[in-house]
Parts: sequence; structure tokens; C-alpha cells
Amino acid sequence: MLRRTALAILLVLAGFVAGLVLTGRMRSASEGVAAQPPRAGGVPGAAATAQAPIVQGQGLPDFSIVAERAIRGIVSLTAVSVVRTSNSPFASDPAFRQFFGDPDQWFGSRLEPSSALGSGVIISADGYVVTNSHVVAGNIRDITAVLPDKREVKGVLVGRDPMTDIAVVKINARNLPVLPWGDSSGIKVGQWVLAVGSPFALNQTVTLGIVSAVGRTGLGITDYEDFIQTDAAINNGNSGGGLLDARGEVIGINTAIVSEGGGSNGVGFAVSSNLAKTIADELIKNGEVRRGSIGAVTVQTVTPEIAAQLEYLPSTRGAVVARMYRNSSAFQAGLRPYDIVVAFNGRKIETGEQFVRAVADSPIGSTATISVLRQGRQIELKVPVGGRSQGIR
Repeated sequence: MLRRTALAILLVLAGFVAGLVLTGRMRSASEGVAAQPPRAGGVPGAAATAQAPIVQGQGLPDFSIVAERAIRGIVSLTAVSVVRTSNSPFASDPAFRQFFGDPDQWFGSRLEPSSALGSGVIISADGYVVTNSHVVAGNIRDITAVLPDKREVKGVLVGRDPMTDIAVVKINARNLPVLPWGDSSGIKVGQWVLAVGSPFALNQTVTLGIVSAVGRTGLGITDYEDFIQTDAAINNGNSGGGLLDARGEVIGINTAIVSEGGGSNGVGFAVSSNLAKTIADELIKNGEVRRGSIGAVTVQTVTPEIAAQLEYLPSTRGAVVARMYRNSSAFQAGLRPYDIVVAFNGRKIETGEQFVRAVADSPIGSTATISVLRQGRQIELKVPVGGRSQGIR
């Protein structure tokens, strides 16, 4: 009897404690509901007050309006070219080529269509579109653009510039939405950017990231480099699409990724808008980019190893002349192999890329002043600038 009484008392106490726990939980839940923003018809301003800490805690702005405008100014491009394909089963066999020569001489070859997929940025209402040169490279037979409203229109190649990987296509459409150019010289590392394009043929795809670096050169992507690095996802098909800032202005043309597996690893590069706009304007005006040249000259950036071999160098800055032709205007003006270029028209030269760009930017027909170090002495050379067809490399 005593045991039964004790058990009954224990059960009553357990029920009482459980009631307290449940009451406490319900109170917490009730308090949580009370803390939520009221539905429509509630007290004005209460919702904003309740949601403010959540927005501040996340720290992410809303880019939906910018993205909505951006996708209206981006097209998907398909360029069909004709390539020659070998009929030989030994086309990639080095042993066959070593003993028997070109496999095509034995098995022949054929012409086949090849498609390249990319994106483009609409820069004029009457149909001018900026894209990458590699998207429309080769023997182009057909260009098709898919507009954001799903229309498919034909396009023609206006001009391409492999040195910067920029090209312009004119599509057969009117009254198109235009994306404005931004000033890439004012962008900062860490600011938000949107990459818009057609990765894997998924039209009008928007990805978000930040500017990882600016003024990237020496990547070996193009001859004439001024890249913005971003961690916004860029994949195959994004080439030629726009990199936009938070105002919806185009600050770059997406061009390349660095990836071992072919996918996005958060290291993408876009041609800066200031460079892309200059090239696009000249392609529209002339159909080509006219650059200065001092003849076929090969230069390299001075490295610590090079500086150690040339003991007279005061620093590791400059561009060393590695190779040149005797019939070049530079050679005839006195430039020689192993000269270290330290200035061009008064501007300091610290890398080979800077020298190539300085020459290319020089007006055709002008005379450039090149400062070089030779055996510890600084020499000033006057070099005539010709057309780019002479080719500086």
C-alpha cells in the first residue's frame, strides 16, 4: 500500500513538472511568434523594425532590380565555322608522322562545321554587340543571336581583335535595350559584381561575386592585357558576357577562367570596360584596330635571374630586348638585343607587357623616344612608329 501511494505521488509530481516544461516551451514559442513581423494591416513600421536586424546580420544587398535590367541587355551567341578535319586514324600519332609524314597526305581530309557558344553585350539599340574574339574566330559561316525574349536573329561579324580578345557583331534587330559602359578605372577590390551570360547554353544566367583584383597582366591569355579578376562564377558560354557593377554598368567583358578541371574555381577574368569600349569603338568605325609598331621585336620582363646575369642593372624593373629583326625600324634606330627598356615617351616601363602596350598605343607616323640601359649607360633612342602590320611581339 505504501509503495502504491509513493508511486501515485511520484506520478503527480512528474505530471506537474512536465506541465511546467510544456508551459515554458509554449511561452517561448508564443514569444517567438509575437516577435515576427505582423501581417498586412498591422502596425505601420513594425515589420521594418523587426526585419532590420535580419538584413543587417546577413549583410547581402538585393541585386534583383540590377539583374532584371542586365539580362535584357545580354544575348547568347552561336558562331558556326568550317574547319578541316583529318580522315586519318593516325592524325594524333607522332610515330606515324615521324616515319610517314603528314597523315592527311595518305588519308585526306574533309571540311566540317564547328560551333562556338558564347555571350554578347548589347551596346547600341540598332544591334551592335560586343563579345570575345575567340567566340567568333575562324572561318565564320553563320552567327545566330538569341535575344532575352527568345527571338533568334542573324548576325554578321563587324571586326575582331585577337590581341585583346574583343570582337563586335551586328545583329539584325532594332530598338534593343542597351547596357551602359562603366568606368573600370574607378573600381575597387572587394566591390560587388554580377557576371551575366549563357554558361552551358543556359541563357541569361546571373552569378554574384566580388572584384578579386584589378589590372591583371602577364597571364598569357592575350597579347594586350588589362583584366579584372573576379570570383563570380564564370563557365563555358560566359565568354563575351558582361561583368556589371552594383549600378548595372558594364565594367568588363568576361573572357577566361583559370581551372584545372574546366569548371569555375572562382578565378575568372574580364577585359576592363575602358579597354573593351576603346576597341569596340574602333572596330565599329574602321573594322579593325590600328596600332603602332616599331617592327618585330620580342621583349621580356626583367626578372631577378636576368638582373643577376646583367650585373650593371640597378633594379629588376624594365623590359629586356630578347630578339628582333634587322629590318625593323627599332633596329635601324639603334635598339639592340639585351638593351633594357626603362622608359617610353617619358613613361616608366617596368614590364614587357607595359612596353608592348605603349608601342601599340603610339600614333602611327609619330616618333617615339625610348630610354634604354646598355652596359650601365642610359641611352635615348628616337624610333619611328609604323603600322601594326609589322607586328611587335
